[in-house]
Amino acid sequence: MSQDQPQTRAMLRKDGFTFKQFFVAHDRCAMKVGTDGVLLGAWAPVAGARRILDIGCGSGLIALMLAQRTPQQVMLDAVELDASAANQAEENVQASPWADRITVHQQNIVSWSEQSEKRYSLIVSNPPFFSPGTASASTERDNARSTTTLDHPTLLRCAAQLIEEEGLFCVVLPEDAGENLIQLALAEGWHLRYRYDVAAYAQRPPNRLVLGFSPTAGETLLERLAIRDEDKSYSADWLSLVSDFYLFR
Repeated sequence: MSQDQPQTRAMLRKDGFTFKQFFVAHDRCAMKVGTDGVLLGAWAPVAGARRILDIGCGSGLIALMLAQRTPQQVMLDAVELDASAANQAEENVQASPWADRITVHQQNIVSWSEQSEKRYSLIVSNPPFFSPGTASASTERDNARSTTTLDHPTLLRCAAQLIEEEGLFCVVLPEDAGENLIQLALAEGWHLRYRYDVAAYAQRPPNRLVLGFSPTAGETLLERLAIRDEDKSYSADWLSLVSDFYLFR
């Protein structure tokens, strides 16, 4: 995931990412603001949502995007295991227009899901996806990206404990990890209701999947998005999706 989206130069800060209505500091988070989180935050179906949960919220990006997209009465919980990321998410929330609607919890989602009596109409997660042993530049980044800290069967079980019967559980993953999650979810009794195939360029195969599962069976909506056209300019579909958030030059 890369921080390569256009912004107004005068408003850039080195410690984070400036959006139209809020700023996300991420200098103390292992995972920075990037395309995957923005995709999920801009795409997740919010119509009719009453209470929203962000599992592994990191800097708070997705929770903030969903708060912007939903009415004042919709409340959001954001759960993050890493203390530094949770603290930064709380700071980002407090500096935003939606501090009274988002609550950040620094806790393991497994323990939190066992204790919580709340049920959610929308649960979102930009989850870890690398197998243990896939090393990067830092231990914190390894933990954030590796399924050692939250494997996908456990993620599905936690979501199942917390979802409303008609609710949606939405994730963004690389294409191969997403295909594997679909099979795991179907075996656990989930129903695939949304599949959003995302390609970096038009005419190329998807490299990301944005998926929506529900405990309730129903029609599966299939969509495709190319982020860039073949000339490397941003596509009209991508610009439409993120226009409420990005400060374009």
